Amino acid sequence: MGWLWAIIVGFVLGLIAKAVIPGKQHSPLWLTTIFGILGAVVGNAIARALGVAATPGIDWTRHLFQLVAAIIIVAVGDMAYMALWGNRKREQRV
Repeated sequence: MGWLWAIIVGFVLGLIAKAVIPGKQHSPLWLTTIFGILGAVVGNAIARALGVAATPGIDWTRHLFQLVAAIIIVAVGDMAYMALWGNRKREQRV
């Protein structure tokens, strides 16, 4: 069941990150979900390192770290995606 929650959280974080980043992102939805999963993992690691991983109630600080990490990973990942595959896709359309 943990992998299902990881996919759901990654999907939601990836979509929020895409909405926050200005401009159009060209990476596909499955890749955005993977970037969101990576953002959740990195955000959890940062929260744990700073000692705010487990707090009473809702862990807003941990969620903020996850979101910021997802935004950075989606932005960098989309740039890498366009650098690797962007020109090929444009050439196929012409």
